[in-house]
Amino acid sequence: MTGNANKNHHKAGMQHYLLFLALVVVFSFGVYQFVVPRLVQGAVMALFKPHDERLAERFTEIAPDVFAVSTDKFTQQLPGETELKQYIKTDYIFDFSNRARSERVDGYTKGAAEWVVKASGEGGLGEAAIILEPAIGFSIIGIVVGLALSLVLTFFMPTSIGYMAQKVEREIGHTKAKIRLQTGFADEIVDLLTMPDGELRKLEPHQVRSAFKFVWDRTAGEDEETANAHGRRLIRYEEVFTPDVDLVDFREEVLLPRIQEFFSDFVVKEIVDCKNGIIWSHNRLQFFKGLRLYMSHHFTEKYSNNVTGLAYGGAAILIVIIGVRGLKFIPPTRPSLILAAISLEGMLLALLAFVLLYTEEEERMDKMLKKMEDANKNQLETMKDVSEDMHQLTDALVGETSELIKQKVEAAIQDALASDENVKRVVSDKVAEKIIIAMQSAFPERKQ
Repeated sequence: MTGNANKNHHKAGMQHYLLFLALVVVFSFGVYQFVVPRLVQGAVMALFKPHDERLAERFTEIAPDVFAVSTDKFTQQLPGETELKQYIKTDYIFDFSNRARSERVDGYTKGAAEWVVKASGEGGLGEAAIILEPAIGFSIIGIVVGLALSLVLTFFMPTSIGYMAQKVEREIGHTKAKIRLQTGFADEIVDLLTMPDGELRKLEPHQVRSAFKFVWDRTAGEDEETANAHGRRLIRYEEVFTPDVDLVDFREEVLLPRIQEFFSDFVVKEIVDCKNGIIWSHNRLQFFKGLRLYMSHHFTEKYSNNVTGLAYGGAAILIVIIGVRGLKFIPPTRPSLILAAISLEGMLLALLAFVLLYTEEEERMDKMLKKMEDANKNQLETMKDVSEDMHQLTDALVGETSELIKQKVEAAIQDALASDENVKRVVSDKVAEKIIIAMQSAFPERKQ
């Protein structure tokens, strides 16, 4: 990716946010309006429908989204505005419609924005009807599911309008920059290391020889002299990179292990995930490759603590609401607030689990200790070599050339004493020093 491309994908534009917001609104409304009622209706019907055979035979859909045990007067489904009292029995009533009902004309009471679930038979919910307020109890589910669907859809859109597509494209550039900083490789080398396999196979060996040679030399653990000094044979680059070498296999089986050993596991993971991100940019159906790049190298690094904090916050809200319910401030027949708290905490825990799934594991302590041990071993070997060299130098100075040093010192002393000027200067200095010491002793209070 060029520098201009990175600059263009650096920030999301207004079109990204507007389209993403519109998708969230549409999907959230659709899920809340059409999906949630069907899910709740199916769950209630499966759990609390009549078990008695006689009641089960008469249990049917009286009116649109209204299920109840019918009387003999009921023959076919009624219009929604029909008064239901004479057509239903009050033992089992599951009303998911948006019409208000009254005890006088319908046999039970509910508001237009409420659902009624009543199952007073064996294995049911008791004599009292349960009143559900979907705007409170299930709106969180609609918003979260709508948000998730919007995020997934924008992965498949063009980068110019897709919110998550722009994020992943930006992260490809950022990951390449991190690889360059951590390894010191040039842009061309990083592009070769992160190039998809299909594109790399199209290149000729002579086109990548020098770049791969640089990586080989950069990740060398020791030079040839050191290897020979310790009785090891150093494998040469030309022995491995032959004219008929498979470039993809060479990169995966030779260069990446050397990079992993010389730098760290995380650098190799960045290279592999960046390569997969580029594959996603060429084929948007490779959804999980782009998702892994963004989640592993951006979201989990920047927002993992935020997600953990939100999960704890949701748990605190749930505990408070359950406590209030235990104090009877929330009636058992109106559990919508409790359902909202449970939904919120469940979604936050699901998000936390999803983030942990893409969080990179810390490098194992035994591997870190092994690397430190190898590094210390190399340093000790180097110090040992230096010590041997110093010992040889000391032997040379003290042993073999000691007589020469002695002769040089004696000659220097004789030259100094042979000159009258040198002798007079030394004597005069000593006499002056003695006079100053005597005067200081005679007049101890006088400052010199």
